[in-house]
Amino acid sequence: MAGLPLLNRRPGWMKGATALTTRWLESTLEVARWENMRRAGRRWGWWGAGVGAMLGLIAYAPAPWLAKAVVSASDGRLLLADAKGTIWRGDAVAVLTGGPGSRDARALPGRLNWSMRLGLQGVSLVLQQDCCIQTPLVLIVQPALSGATVRVATQAQPGQPVQTAGEIGHWPAAWLGGLGTPWNTLQLSGVLRVSTRDLSFSWTQGRLRVQGQAEVALDNVASRITTLDRLGSYRLDVVGDAEGQVQLNLGTLDGALSLTGNGGVTPSGVRFRGEARASEASQGALDNLLNIIGRRQGERSVISIG
Repeated sequence: MAGLPLLNRRPGWMKGATALTTRWLESTLEVARWENMRRAGRRWGWWGAGVGAMLGLIAYAPAPWLAKAVVSASDGRLLLADAKGTIWRGDAVAVLTGGPGSRDARALPGRLNWSMRLGLQGVSLVLQQDCCIQTPLVLIVQPALSGATVRVATQAQPGQPVQTAGEIGHWPAAWLGGLGTPWNTLQLSGVLRVSTRDLSFSWTQGRLRVQGQAEVALDNVASRITTLDRLGSYRLDVVGDAEGQVQLNLGTLDGALSLTGNGGVTPSGVRFRGEARASEASQGALDNLLNIIGRRQGERSVISIG
């Protein structure tokens, strides 16, 4: 036991005031380390809370947010009224209007349903409506570094391959009256059908490019401003060329009113030139309509856009 005091001996530098200073430094360093750990834990806690709040906001973002985005993208001509649900799954009433300040508006019957999901190909937006989009319409959005691409397709059942060719929907021609002049004056009836084939839209550095084609058919068209029960059926072909520009070609399938024309969509806007003519037996009944459609030149009416 005599050797025990030797074990308790300390070096000279740890005796007296030096020993007190050393112990104070050790204690201070320990407190500093604990304080740094506490601050780091607090920062991680705030980061975790922020990320969690952001994920929750994205997961439960209300449907009116999507409705506002649609209004902005369509320059106020397409509204999703009375939107319910979230941006990921919801429904609303689809309304066409003449844009900001217009008093014209026309709503489709029933409600437009949508669901949005993430996948390996990007974001898939699925649209369906009992009156007009009976086979689900799928818009596949693929983001890129300098823009995005939207592919148009249909999908009969979830899990089945998407189809990039075929009819995507049909709408009452009267719905066009919501766009204002001249549609509200013409007061059309009939069916508007849209079919596509490998149709896609690409935004690259602020420039729109269109690939593929679409066919817009107006079947059994009539107008309240004529005495004829039927004007005819028509087709507008929309084709994206090799440079991504859009070519337009309008033709008549049958009917008393003949419509023809062609044009295109360029970065500067829509340019279209065409004409309307009445059959010999219907010239009297269609005279007023020809005055509204375009600029009269004898028996024909010249249509000029852009």
